[in-house]
Parts: sequence; structure tokens; C-alpha cells
Amino acid sequence: MPYFEMPGARVPIRMWGEPPAHEGGMPPGVEENTLRQLANVATLPWIEGLAVMPDVHYGKGATVGSVIAMRGAVCPAAVGVDIGCGMSAVRTSLTAEDLPEDLGRLRSRIEEAIPVGRGMHREPVDPARLHAFPAARWADFWQRFEDVAEAVHFRADRAAKQMGTLGSGNHFCEVCLDTEGSVWLMLHSGSRNIGKELADHHIGEAQRLPHNRGLVDRDLAVFVSDTPQMAAYRNDLFWAQEYAGYNRAVMMALLKDAVRREFGKAKPVFDEVVSCHHNYVAEEQYDGAELLVTRKGAIRAGAGELGIIPGSMGTSSYIVQGLGNPLSFNSASHGAGRRMSRGEARRQYTAADLARQTEGVECRKDTGVVDEIPKAYKPIEKVMEQQRDLVAVVARLKQVVCVKG
Repeated sequence: MPYFEMPGARVPIRMWGEPPAHEGGMPPGVEENTLRQLANVATLPWIEGLAVMPDVHYGKGATVGSVIAMRGAVCPAAVGVDIGCGMSAVRTSLTAEDLPEDLGRLRSRIEEAIPVGRGMHREPVDPARLHAFPAARWADFWQRFEDVAEAVHFRADRAAKQMGTLGSGNHFCEVCLDTEGSVWLMLHSGSRNIGKELADHHIGEAQRLPHNRGLVDRDLAVFVSDTPQMAAYRNDLFWAQEYAGYNRAVMMALLKDAVRREFGKAKPVFDEVVSCHHNYVAEEQYDGAELLVTRKGAIRAGAGELGIIPGSMGTSSYIVQGLGNPLSFNSASHGAGRRMSRGEARRQYTAADLARQTEGVECRKDTGVVDEIPKAYKPIEKVMEQQRDLVAVVARLKQVVCVKG
């Protein structure tokens, strides 16, 4: 079986990946500080289960690549500070033959349409103009901003102008080809600065609660059910998850528009968009129990559900269909997972290394994105093999254009 178990204080740590070579040993590719974080999570009094994906690596409080099921409690740090971060992808009617040899102009069109890094639109994007989603839903969403934590209300203008923007780090927009030669559009982003500020606010609130004083790691502070603090967090959490989904929807509409302008004569048509969160909380039932399932760097992979598992800016990505494995709480990895920190990647690699590892991809090849170099990530093919009981591959994609902040 692709998974194995390690002992934990309250629940076993169920891991997908390579087991230790001997009892008491370290799983290959998993660092000691990552195992320590997993062990800490397994001590939480509210925990009902812990599943660990093959892309697991060290994070703040809880590891990236973990699925934590709790009864009557949620840990904000186990969601991550980019609430609702996730992926969207769509197949187009374009084929490899429609693409020009020089993809620089297409990359420029995308960069002009979608602000990257800390950038934002000069004015909020009108989703009605883009036919991204109904105007009524949009108005209701922003009206509910009045009910989120007052501490972030001063960010309203920035939040509106960052809707439909990429961000930096591992976020990206890509044009890809599948193995049949079809062109796909794919992007990765989340709830931008407003999601981070809401996450930071609630992590701080949780750390001040008396029931969290005895935890082995203060970053694992939780909210418990039937309290005003939990109600406030859930309200803001679900609003931020919705923001992230809308952000990707607006970006995808902008990306489609850029492609239409570039390939107007070909009259591109787009299939239905595949979209999934990979930093979020969901209410789910297992063995008759109502649980709060937190996926931090993991996608839901229920039976028949479509998902997206990207590699790095120079490797393959996958459209997958979930197999509905309850042992993983119907989850799978969210990507390849880092094998080294950003600082270590900058120390080990140069812009010339980046250029070699992204040969054939129209993308940035400068020192500003060296920390995103493919070799800083685990091999995506190995990660996919290690979760063959969680997902089935629907399509394998390889980028030809990659836009990063």
C-alpha cells in the first residue's frame, strides 16, 4: 500500500510516501522538523485523525501537505495564512499547432491583464463585464464584508482592487499542453492580502484563549465549537475562502480574454473550468461523526471529483479524479511540495540554473524567482506514484508559458 502509519499521541500519523527503512527511522524526504510538527498535531485533544500527503513539508504551526480531522474544533494555523488558496484550469479548443514559435507576446498580454506580486488593479474589476459570475452574487459578497473582523475593514479598497490578481511566491498563471496537444489555461492563487490579514488576526485571537495554554505549540491554538470566537472565525474563514474562489474566477476570465485577443482568428472555445481549494476547512462526515476537516496543502479527492495537482514552473502538472479513499479523508496532495526552503534554493542555485531547468518555457529566468526553481521541489512524478490509491490521472499537462510575480 502507498501509505504507512507512525505512532502519534492521540491518533496514528497516516502518511503517503516512502516508509522508513527501519523501525524508528525517518521517512525518506521528510525532515525532522516536519515530523515534529506532525507529532505536535497528533497531541491535540480534539483530533480524530491525521493524514499526511506525499508533498508534505514544514509550515507555520502545521505542516503543508496535511489533512487534520477534528471534532468541534478548528486550528487557524492548520488552514494557513493564504485562506482558500487553490487552483483553476480549463481546456481550450486551441492546439499546439495554433501556438506561435515565439510566445513572448502572449506572456506579455497575460502580464498586462493580471497584476502580479503585490500589484493590484487601478480600479476594481467589474465581473459582469467579464461574465465571470452573476452581479447579484457579487453585490451580496461585498455586502457581507461588513460582517468580517473590524480589524481588517480599513483594507476594503485594497481587497477590492486585488480581486483578480496573482500574488507572488508559488502562485502562477500558465498556458499548457496536454499529451494530446490541446492547450490548457491554469492558474494558482488565493485570498491575497485580505486572507492573510484575517488569518493573522484569528491566529492571534486563538492564542489568547485559556483552553490553548497547555498546547505543545502555541501556533496550534484552536477555536472550539459553540463559542463566539469560533462563530467569528468561521464567518471570516468562509468569506475569505469565497474571496479566493472569486479571485481565481476573475483571473481566469481575464486570462481567457487575453487568449481571445491573441488568437482571435482561431475563435477559441473553453470547456468548463476545473477549480479546487487546497487551504481550507470543510464540514464532513466519517464513520457517522461530524468532523471539521482542515486541508493545508491538500485537495479534496472524493470519488469522481476533479482536482488539480501542479508540479513546478518547469515540470508536469496533473488534472486528476478522486478515488474517494476514506483513509486520507478523501484527500490528495496539492502539488509536488518543496524539498528545500526558499533561502536554501537561493543559496544553491543561480539564474543560469533556472534558465536551464525551464528550457522551452516562456517565463521569468531571473534571480527574483530562483527560489521557485524546479529542483527546489520534489519530483512530481514520484509524488503522483505515491498517491495512486487517492487519485487517477485524467490529463498530464506541461507548461509552455509561465507567469510569476
